[in-house]
Amino acid sequence: MLVHLPVEATPSLLVGVRTYAWLGVDIFFVLSGFLIGTQLFKEVSRTGGVGLKSFYLRRAFRIFPAFFVVLGLYAIFPVLRDAPTMQPVWSFATFTVNFDFDPRVGRAFTQAWSLCVEEHFYLVLPLLVLLLHRRISMGWTLLIAAAMVIAGMILRYTIWESQVGVLVDADKLRDAFAVYLRDVYYPTYTRLDGLMFGAILAAARFYKPELCKRYAPSRVSLPVGAALVVAALVLFSIRGPLAGTNLFLVFQAQLGAVAGFPLISIGIALILGAMLDLEHVLKRLPVPGAVIVATLSYSLYLTHKSVFHVGRLIFGEENLQGGFGFVIYLATSFAAATVLWFCVERTFLLLRDRVLSPSSINLLCQGSADHGLAPLHPRFGTESMGISVSRDRQRGRVDAKIVCQLAELLALGFDACGGFRARRCDRALEKRR
Repeated sequence: MLVHLPVEATPSLLVGVRTYAWLGVDIFFVLSGFLIGTQLFKEVSRTGGVGLKSFYLRRAFRIFPAFFVVLGLYAIFPVLRDAPTMQPVWSFATFTVNFDFDPRVGRAFTQAWSLCVEEHFYLVLPLLVLLLHRRISMGWTLLIAAAMVIAGMILRYTIWESQVGVLVDADKLRDAFAVYLRDVYYPTYTRLDGLMFGAILAAARFYKPELCKRYAPSRVSLPVGAALVVAALVLFSIRGPLAGTNLFLVFQAQLGAVAGFPLISIGIALILGAMLDLEHVLKRLPVPGAVIVATLSYSLYLTHKSVFHVGRLIFGEENLQGGFGFVIYLATSFAAATVLWFCVERTFLLLRDRVLSPSSINLLCQGSADHGLAPLHPRFGTESMGISVSRDRQRGRVDAKIVCQLAELLALGFDACGGFRARRCDRALEKRR
């Protein structure tokens, strides 16, 4: 949200943060890769397979209803669009809009690109886990991951050199920015670093907990991860031929575009691993309002740009500046997200409870408890569900309470950290009793 907030309404304390707020999606990619990877690794180890139907059905009920409601509003009521032009509706509906997404053709609902990347990840990762489980070693996994990182860097270098750089040299900076977004920043095949390193972290901590403890303890992974993040920020700040252009920092020079994304993804993954190890310390530092933000985060993600636009139409852009503008933008965004959550998200999550059998729900509850993926709020804890949570890290079972704190602030509404799962598990267990 912060990255799309008008500068005039951004508090001075957040102006510097806003410059790098676009990196929030990279943080979420790592979190998403870790959480979904952990869930799948646990299931395949316990059952020898992956329940594809159950997995895809849960994701569909979670993602599709609110998304298609908002997409329908964008399509039917042009006044709600945050930009005059919009990509074809079918490209949003098929989650392929992030391929060939040229902002010169349509700029409305641009945030959907990251959801497309997530959907592609949800589609492919369960199949890979099912096919490759017990067929390749951790060494081969790391080798494949390294090859993917190198391939991604080569691809981004080639695209920047052959397409973006040519336009920059010709001083066609606006066109260069559009081509960069279309061919480097948005496509799934150039943005796999965060998701991949998140999944690798999950695999390492689940299958090789002893090696993680020996070679990547928090006293090592935390400073190394922080150093890598700082190094990535330095690369992102080197503007090269873009220096002095006053273009938004998301438009990266060649060095940042090539090496910055894998560097910051590795750093975030290492920091996340350290935070999991330091859970006993960090659990004493609760984040006020995190549960509310977690509950509404997906609806906020979908609606905030349209709400900002409608707010400018109603109040006048010249009146939405400074602290008053910030409060109005924030309040209206949360109001719209609350309506969408109650009317759509909540309804379909309850429907999902009915569609999925109680046995499937119990399996999900036990799987999430085994991994510590319990909601953050005390009354939704695993103990209240009657589930015994193992803390035996030698068997690879991690406590993801701190992951949930991060995900609640940064995720797209990942239901692994919401109160719904706890309530759903309670009801299932009552039926079982």
